[in-house]
Amino acid sequence: MHQLTYGDIKAAADRISGRIRPVTLAAVDPGVIRTGHRDPLDDRAEQPCEVWLALEFMQHTGSFKARGAQNFIQAHRDAGTLPAAGITIASGGNAGLACAWAAEQQGVRATVFLPTTAPQVKAAKLRDYGADVRLTGTEYAEALAACEEFAADTGALASHAYDHPLIAAGAGTLLEEIHQQLPDLDTVVVAVGGGGLFAGIATAAGHHGIRTVAVEPTNCRALNAAIEAGRLVDVAVDSIAADSLGARRTSAMALHAAQQDRVHSVLVPDTEIVHARQALWDHRRVAVEHGAATALAALLSPDQHVPDCDLPARPRTPSRSYRPAAGEKVCVVLCGANTDTRSLMHP
Repeated sequence: MHQLTYGDIKAAADRISGRIRPVTLAAVDPGVIRTGHRDPLDDRAEQPCEVWLALEFMQHTGSFKARGAQNFIQAHRDAGTLPAAGITIASGGNAGLACAWAAEQQGVRATVFLPTTAPQVKAAKLRDYGADVRLTGTEYAEALAACEEFAADTGALASHAYDHPLIAAGAGTLLEEIHQQLPDLDTVVVAVGGGGLFAGIATAAGHHGIRTVAVEPTNCRALNAAIEAGRLVDVAVDSIAADSLGARRTSAMALHAAQQDRVHSVLVPDTEIVHARQALWDHRRVAVEHGAATALAALLSPDQHVPDCDLPARPRTPSRSYRPAAGEKVCVVLCGANTDTRSLMHP
């Protein structure tokens, strides 16, 4: 199996340069995020942590997925391996949108399989990009099986929502852009579904000596379960963020990245995801999907197990929050905003 490397991410950055929107960063007001515990004998004034939001939901198609899709299709275009039958993908929505968008740019036909549970706003947008939309099953795994059968029957090029090195490498270009703007960044916080974004970001972050906090819903924890088991395992999918984070199994690339140093796993309950999403709307008028709010929930959730930066990078007990240390510089990735805003409370 191909293990993702920093070289893959640099190649992706060169390949998609000028084809995607560079990420915009926004600072969070001091004092909004609580810092970790100090030594009670230390009487020095505590320095607040510095938190930034990576507004990747402003990316083409409304999520980070555009990076991987553009890298995947452009790489095959360069290699002359795009078939006449076009490209096909199974997706909970965002990856399909990105694939359809990139295919339209390249003049390639796209057939997208997604579960019937995907938000209607995503299916409608897919059709706007000219994709042939096939609704199949109620979970991502069922849509994936139908996609694989279609590819075998038609010869279409099968892409993947997250488990492909070109997809993950494209996603990893986001961390490169963040690092260029925040060269002294200590920690990046990212939501995890299947693991493509996490694998790319953690690989690039590791190269730069940056800690990665991988955040998943408590009842939708494919990566966390794989870390615990030391191998890929299937998990139940039952979360308000399942439309974008609802993978039954993470990728081998993601597990490999999670087993490296400076990676920390956090699980947050749905109630805190809803709270974080609402907080973004109330205080910033930013409407993101629940999957994007999952990353921020790690910083806003009540203290449970609080990690200490001096402890090993992968504690045995998963945290339910992440508390930055005093003076720590943190960037939280808001990865997508393809959502129904009617579920937000409008004061």
